[in-house]
Amino acid sequence: MEVLPHILKAKTTANRLFSLLIDPDKCSGKEAERTALAAKDANVDLLFVGGSLLVNDRLFDTVQIIKANCDIPVVLFPGDNMQVVPNADAILLLSVISGRNAEMLIGKHVVAAPRLKNSGLEIIPTGYMLIDSGKATTASYMSNTNPIPHDKDDIAACTAMAGEMLGLKTIFLDGGSGAQNSVSPSMVKRVADHVDVPIIVGGGLKTPEMAKARFEAGATVVVVGNAIEQNGALLAEMASAKL
Repeated sequence: MEVLPHILKAKTTANRLFSLLIDPDKCSGKEAERTALAAKDANVDLLFVGGSLLVNDRLFDTVQIIKANCDIPVVLFPGDNMQVVPNADAILLLSVISGRNAEMLIGKHVVAAPRLKNSGLEIIPTGYMLIDSGKATTASYMSNTNPIPHDKDDIAACTAMAGEMLGLKTIFLDGGSGAQNSVSPSMVKRVADHVDVPIIVGGGLKTPEMAKARFEAGATVVVVGNAIEQNGALLAEMASAKL
């Protein structure tokens, strides 16, 4: 199954998709197997795999284990141009449009382009927008960019519009890993009211109610990682927020 058409169809039919974010550095082989099986049981729609900084070289193996234990599409969520493995289904090609670091807008992409071209991965051009979450995050540090202020909905909307006009196929609003404050429903709604491409929202979503509020504000895909790493029993409840 191609991932972007699946997301676009969900957008046009007002359906909702729940994604579990898996960090290979925090997931041993056995844990990856358990997570894949639990995700299958919880009817998770997408599995995002990656992290802002991967210290251990387990990305390929983690994807392999996941795909051996479930048929949920695996989408790479790369923190840099080295996080490309051919055994996933797709990759979010992230341009950090909330910042002004040229390397994260196009520089890293040029370096990665030949590898991506030969990988066979489905490429999903994505406008990545870091939103201030109340504390410095690994994503903001590694990208060397300032996040959009948490209460500046208009800046977020204009940034998303510019990304859409540049041809990006999805917009990802992210508070970053371990965010204290998640992207507000009002910001999600403002962006959703001004762009036609699907919106992905993640970072700091700790309860099913929080996930549901972002869906109701206009998100097509909601991504949860840290909350489920800390409490695996939450997975089924969080995934049911799309209903």
